[in-house]
Amino acid sequence: MEKVILNAETRTGTGKKTAKDLRKKGLIPAVVYKGGGDALNLQIGRGDLEDVLHTKAGENVLITLKTKGDKTLKDKTVIIKEIQREPIKDRIIHVDFNEILLTETLKVNVPLASHGEPAGVKKDGGILEHVMWELEVQCLPTAIPEKIDLDVSNLNIGDAIYIKNIVVPEGVKILNDPELIAMIVKPPRVEVPKEEVVEEAAEPELIRKKKEEEEAEEEGKKEAKEAAADKESKKEEKK
Repeated sequence: MEKVILNAETRTGTGKKTAKDLRKKGLIPAVVYKGGGDALNLQIGRGDLEDVLHTKAGENVLITLKTKGDKTLKDKTVIIKEIQREPIKDRIIHVDFNEILLTETLKVNVPLASHGEPAGVKKDGGILEHVMWELEVQCLPTAIPEKIDLDVSNLNIGDAIYIKNIVVPEGVKILNDPELIAMIVKPPRVEVPKEEVVEEAAEPELIRKKKEEEEAEEEGKKEAKEAAADKESKKEEKK
């Protein structure tokens, strides 16, 4: 697992106004959590944080946090707990870290990827569906995989890779339900012929026309009946 250095500074201000002022200066408010201990409020350069996230390990990168502003603070080994982003621009607005010990296991989510073209896709036009895009694993910080990559080239239509089928590096334990499907090759989508679609669309139209004709016929009968009654009434008057 890749390990990088990230510089930070302590901060005393908290709240929305402080956070907004920091962002205007190109700084990101951050908090470091450690078990039941007190949280540590920091500020980090936006560019420095983005450089860390662009490593191969992504958000699972191990970070040596060097803190300025308080000589009593020692370097800390941390991992990213949560990143908050703007909903529209997707810019980072806040980050939380967890302080960890390299000798203690932890739980993290690891990306799930695939390589190869499934036989069922290549030969039969099937569709590879990623049911899961990440796995929850437990391991030592130094053993966190950058990703878990599955070979799907031998999958035919209907074949699936279950969690219990996935092989992970030694020292890594998958915590997801072993009976869950991670990936599956589904049959190709069947397109409805255009003629059938037109025919189905025409059916309601025929029903509507038939109903209109029946209503018109009933209306005609009614009018004829009224006319006959009126004629009969006039005959009676002449008598």
